Amino acid sequence: MAREGKTAQRASAAQEALTRQPVPRRDGDGPLPPTDDPMSYTYTTDLAAIRAVVHRYALAAGLTEARAIDLTLAVSEVAANTVKHAKSPGSLKVWYDAKEIVCQIHDEGIITDPLAGRRQPSLDASGGHGLWIVNQVCDQVEILSDATGTTIRLHMTLPPA
Repeated sequence: MAREGKTAQRASAAQEALTRQPVPRRDGDGPLPPTDDPMSYTYTTDLAAIRAVVHRYALAAGLTEARAIDLTLAVSEVAANTVKHAKSPGSLKVWYDAKEIVCQIHDEGIITDPLAGRRQPSLDASGGHGLWIVNQVCDQVEILSDATGTTIRLHMTLPPA
């Protein structure tokens, strides 16, 4: 019974995130999300909901369809790393202003390689392709990893209005 309740709560949160309207960020210069509550979503396994939310926000922010797909792919890759490696829920925050859209993913995992995603992996490597692809499709990727977990910010510049 309790499990059904948790599933219902998770489904409700996912539905809310899918239907919540994007909130543009007023100032494009600050490194942190605005205090007026960026879109926030916690996930454990539901990557389809993450992809749907990011795609909708990317289009609402003004990215072209192709760039929105790139951002969706990048967020999906990072979120999949949370599911596979972090063993903790992940959180996604999305905000944008007139200049860029930013997706921030946080989990309790730790990345020990300071160059993770910066070096092209060999074709026969068993891992490392996801973060490398993220760095190829996003305009800027920030990775902060310490004892409290890992935060990755994916930036994409918006086309001129």
